[in-house]
Amino acid sequence: MATTAKQQEKIKLNGTDRTDFNGMMEAEYKHLFECLRKSKDASIYFSDLFSALHAVGIMENDPRLKLDLSDLSIASQVLDYDTFKEILKRSLGGVIKDAIQGNLIIPDFNSFCKEIMSIYELTNKNKGGNVATYIPQLGRVDPEKYAISICTVSGQQFSIGDSTEDFCIQSICKPVNYCMVLEEHGEDVVHQHVGREPSGIGFNGLVLNENNLPHNPMINAGAIMTCSLIRPELEMADRFEYVLNFWNKITGHQNAMGFNNSVYLSEKETADRNFALGYYMKEKGAFPEHTNLLNTLEFYFQCCSIQTDTNAMAVAAATLANSGICPLTNERAMENNTVKNCLSLMNSCGMYDFSGEFAFTIGLPAKSGVAGGLMLVIPNLMGIAIWSPKLDKSGNSVKGIEFSKELVKRYNFHSYDSLNLNNPDKKDPRLKRNESRIDDAMSLCWAASEGNLLEVQHLYARGININMADYDGRTALHLAASEGHDHVIAYLIDKGVDLNPRDRWGNTPLQDAYKGNHSATILLLENNHALK
Repeated sequence: MATTAKQQEKIKLNGTDRTDFNGMMEAEYKHLFECLRKSKDASIYFSDLFSALHAVGIMENDPRLKLDLSDLSIASQVLDYDTFKEILKRSLGGVIKDAIQGNLIIPDFNSFCKEIMSIYELTNKNKGGNVATYIPQLGRVDPEKYAISICTVSGQQFSIGDSTEDFCIQSICKPVNYCMVLEEHGEDVVHQHVGREPSGIGFNGLVLNENNLPHNPMINAGAIMTCSLIRPELEMADRFEYVLNFWNKITGHQNAMGFNNSVYLSEKETADRNFALGYYMKEKGAFPEHTNLLNTLEFYFQCCSIQTDTNAMAVAAATLANSGICPLTNERAMENNTVKNCLSLMNSCGMYDFSGEFAFTIGLPAKSGVAGGLMLVIPNLMGIAIWSPKLDKSGNSVKGIEFSKELVKRYNFHSYDSLNLNNPDKKDPRLKRNESRIDDAMSLCWAASEGNLLEVQHLYARGININMADYDGRTALHLAASEGHDHVIAYLIDKGVDLNPRDRWGNTPLQDAYKGNHSATILLLENNHALK
């Protein structure tokens, strides 16, 4: 029998904690509320909640919070317990709880953002490249514009630069259109009309594969083909609205997708090669039956002329990183298999003639556009959008490429960095601050206490400092001396361990050996001039 809301929301009565329909106990709500209090007598304001969320990258306009911010004075208002509890209940996915407890995918988001700002400042000095001119409207864009936006799979957001200025997505529409047709028709049907191999030629090359199909959906011929498969039964206006709605879905409805009519007209007027590709594929019978070629080409130009900013595009990239679930709405936009197929082709074909080099050097799925946009996906972690209009000879953003290289130089984001464990030159932002160091110390102390010399050797070989201490200041030598593991002690001494560290109670390893009455250990330490 279904329970009522009143029955579901059970509170702490007679000293007994019971969970409500959100799975939280009354004591948990109170504890989180008290966490925001800066002193015993201080009031809590909405600004305190906003500050706690901002610190970990959750914006107050995050749709999961379900906050009405129409009253701009709300930040200065007192936040009482009942209101705080109601906000937590309304919010989606426990985002506030996770934010306050530091349980989001990047715990130390502030430090990560500082690194991104550092990379931004470094790469902004690069003045190389030129804006695209073969589409006249794109040639008029300010070449010095530069923006980076990030959205994690937890919905943490950060932007720097010109992140609120719209730009045309151009070829970045290709992976999204590919996802749409996979969702609509399935993999088998789609790949009856388009291949999935790198072409080895330019993105607008007038060539098909051995089956007289475009090589993949990430080049112009393949993108024209996928456009022919997007809701062909609808009127043109409805087809375009369907595409915009899909973009709005994967961007969390953060920024209504726009349309740049002047770029559309400019692209249409300079589209001889795309018309040639279309007629070539039609002559080879590559299109689905009853395809209207001219409408398909018009539709393709329209998709390329959609515009947005890096803030929204980063959310779209994060939706791909999050297996098709938008981090800001918890809404599934596409199936797991769709995302897997899309990221596979982005990884092998997404960066024009630089795709192989990008996969080798950066090792992440990405798609670029000739307006200077670059959508970068770090699976299970985050999406990144970069916009800088100056392009290299391959048609990729110069600053976007340099940013990507610097990013994987500092962080273990390359697809195969997992093969190089404990690389001291690369950081993992998924770890809490000092978590790696603490884990190393705990592992070393545990191995020493167990007398596991092999594990101690392994840890030493990985470059771990044998003098590291745990929370109580206890080192591996303390633990080995306490248990009388002389073979471990001898090894540590040979490696130059500090013989006289003191834990938080002031005890040395030799004192621990005396407490354990390990005579051989005492002799070994004293012979090496350890202090009591």
